[in-house]
Amino acid sequence: MGLKSNLHNLKEKYKGKKMAPAFNALHTFLYLPNETTQNGTHIKVADDLKRTMNTVIMALVPCLIFGMFNAGYQHYLALGEIEASSGFLGSTFWTWDNLVVGLWQVLPLVIVSYGVGLAVEFLFAVIKGHEVEEGYLVTGMLVPLIVPVDIPLWMLAVAVVFGVVIGKEVFGGTGMNILNPALTIRAFLFFAYPTWMSGDKVWVHGAVERDQMIAAGENLDAISGETILGAYAQNNSVAYDYWDMFWGIIPGSVGETSKFLIIIGALFLIFTKIGSWRIIVSTLIGALVMGLIFNGVVDMGWIGDSSKFYGLMSVPFWQHLIIGSILFGAVYMATDPVTASQTNKGKWIYGFLIGFISIMIRVFNPAYPEGVFLAILLMNVFAPTIDHYVVQGNVKRRMKRLKVKTA
Repeated sequence: MGLKSNLHNLKEKYKGKKMAPAFNALHTFLYLPNETTQNGTHIKVADDLKRTMNTVIMALVPCLIFGMFNAGYQHYLALGEIEASSGFLGSTFWTWDNLVVGLWQVLPLVIVSYGVGLAVEFLFAVIKGHEVEEGYLVTGMLVPLIVPVDIPLWMLAVAVVFGVVIGKEVFGGTGMNILNPALTIRAFLFFAYPTWMSGDKVWVHGAVERDQMIAAGENLDAISGETILGAYAQNNSVAYDYWDMFWGIIPGSVGETSKFLIIIGALFLIFTKIGSWRIIVSTLIGALVMGLIFNGVVDMGWIGDSSKFYGLMSVPFWQHLIIGSILFGAVYMATDPVTASQTNKGKWIYGFLIGFISIMIRVFNPAYPEGVFLAILLMNVFAPTIDHYVVQGNVKRRMKRLKVKTA
């Protein structure tokens, strides 16, 4: 007997018992459900929740693989063992050694994220007696991509438990949560362990300061330093050109650096109709508008030399899109169909405000120059309100048209 038959027999054996959801989840994850619609259906589609989640994961895999190479590359570059790579296809970037170091650092994050998160999902399914939902498949992949590569695994495990329980399960599970679970995890890490999540440090394998190790007379095998956002926020010079920022050969969270691969992922999600192009475009428009406003304030000299106060205020407005996580957040976070606005007009408003507020936080808070995740969480809370007023506006316009016709 094959694995599928054995799982099906276990499903039937434990049907109606406490552990039934666990066996049902394994069977559904590996194979198509055995159940079929008995009566006539009104709408026929080829996708389901599992296929939707898998589509998003496929869009994230290139960012994950690139992040592994970049983690190893930043490690060896910081140690001075390799020269800076020239371009996206540089010979010092795509090397086996870089991938090995990246795997060693990133893979444990993925394992802990999925292991702890799915354990909590299974526990709640068994306790509450419902089926295990596939919603965490994407969350489990997103979490390792938005955290520092050197974060302690126990911190990540605690944050995942908090995010799954408080961010989703207390609201009723997948489809009922008002906050993006991955961002809830990120927010917990930032407020509970701020020194590990601060935006003014680069995240390189090991995260030990070069000067401290040299002063202690130890062997230098790892280093941490500034990210681009951290350098701008502290009014320091940046050693990376615009193409490095676009291709992603820069320090940062695992999945946020390569804007090229994020754009490819965005096109894939839009083509498969999983991600909303309205939210992605409006988020970028909002960021550009806020950047333009700050650039205009600087050009007009309203606050004197702004670089003394807000280093990021003088950054060209378009450059905000290729530094930090604004593009990653717009594509993979803001488009979450559960926590985003549902109406078309609401999506434009929702996305625009995310981009607008993200750059505002980035400029005005040098201690935390990456504000996109906080902005998305804020707009998650207001998304139902936006949709409410959009719907009410449509109702009022139709009532006016009706009154005109009956007059």
